[in-house]
Amino acid sequence: MKSAYQIIRKPVITEKGLGIKETQNTLVFQVAPKATKTEIKEAVQAIFKVKVVSVRTANYPGKERRRGKFTGYRPDWKKAYVRLKSGEKMPEYAQNL
Repeated sequence: MKSAYQIIRKPVITEKGLGIKETQNTLVFQVAPKATKTEIKEAVQAIFKVKVVSVRTANYPGKERRRGKFTGYRPDWKKAYVRLKSGEKMPEYAQNL
């Protein structure tokens, strides 16, 4: 079984992600591609000590990138939208933006 820190890779800090965090009580993370919704829920509850209501996930294929005549692909990745129970304190991971 993977640890919580292997499942939750990093927060997705974008304008859309921060807007959802403030308005819909939802956190956005990049997670391990093979992680299930249940594993993501348990990992967030363990790391941040909050109650999770629901988890939605989205898979993103890697894009083709070029450096001159050489081509390659970025790796595929998975994003998770984690909705917290109302009344829970939001963890602050993007304070100084």
